[in-house]
Amino acid sequence: MNPVISTGHTSVDTGASANLEVVDKFCYLGDMFSVDGDADAAVEVRIRIGWNKFRQLVPLITNRDISLIRRGRLYSSCVRISILHGSETWPVRKENEVALQ
Repeated sequence: MNPVISTGHTSVDTGASANLEVVDKFCYLGDMFSVDGDADAAVEVRIRIGWNKFRQLVPLITNRDISLIRRGRLYSSCVRISILHGSETWPVRKENEVALQ
């Protein structure tokens, strides 16, 4: 995951011998923030993380020797949690809700 996505090379002079680059999106503590303030980038990243976690757990989730209840708990405690992590702070629109389901 690229932590900074920039379309231009604009910078802001802070006056303390440091320039800050102005970017469109950036990753902070695993969450994506964008200039327009919507949650689209964060939702896309969390869905990708959820799929990666699911792929890691496929051998356990599809194992018929493990009870269905335990497999469901595994899914809820690992995959679902990784998708919804940080979602309390997202300004979610209807499109984001549909994508998360």
